[in-house]
Amino acid sequence: MAQRITIQLLLLLAWVAAVGGARTLTVRARTELLNVCMDAKHHKEKPGPEDKLHEQCRPWRKNACCSTNTSQEAHKDVSYLYNFDWNHCGEMAPACRRHFIQDTCLYECSPNLGPWIQQVDQSWRKERVLDVPLCKEDCEQWWKDCSTSYTCKSNWHKGWNWTSGSNKCPAGAACLSFHFYFPTPTDLCNEIWSHSYKVSNYRRGSGRCIQMWFDPAQGNPNEEVARFYAAAMSGAGPWAACPVLLSLGLLWLLS
Repeated sequence: MAQRITIQLLLLLAWVAAVGGARTLTVRARTELLNVCMDAKHHKEKPGPEDKLHEQCRPWRKNACCSTNTSQEAHKDVSYLYNFDWNHCGEMAPACRRHFIQDTCLYECSPNLGPWIQQVDQSWRKERVLDVPLCKEDCEQWWKDCSTSYTCKSNWHKGWNWTSGSNKCPAGAACLSFHFYFPTPTDLCNEIWSHSYKVSNYRRGSGRCIQMWFDPAQGNPNEEVARFYAAAMSGAGPWAACPVLLSLGLLWLLS
């Protein structure tokens, strides 16, 4: 009886560890986590120099996942990239708009988001990012600068009326201030793109959070951040598998 209970417990342990290991592996189906581009609508296959990147996308010009044309389109109110209209509830304040342009540049151009890339089954992309640890100040300033702008939704990834060819507010959705739909900076950064970001408690320069804004003359700080998280994730793999191997070994000894 005791031996049977022990075996059942070990099998349960193996199952729990296997589930945990599987969840770890979904972070990135491919093995490379550094210097990679997403398999998405406008991304290049591999990162490389793009000397003529436009305005706010220029910090990535030494090594980018976006083309010059993509960087130019990222600065338009309604571009061919996604036909998304920032001014869906009246003209967005210029200070607010700058953050959305920078957000687009980070998403399209950065080769340092590998640790947070996940596979998705969507018609316009095969991969996305999830829970990118955005630096605290970057999120707070984004929220502050959008205080005078208006929107009608808290999740901009889905739920729009696209019958006109660009996003329009769905029926019954009221245009209200950003701070109505996003009461805190965390609400804005975590929710607006279906948890693409997860606001970090770390600050810029810590090497532990992704900076949306940086001075390219000082190098790209997100390279260090990607290395840190890639190393942590790579280290998690063997540990996640160890309980399974241990359980199987003990089962063999008890048989």
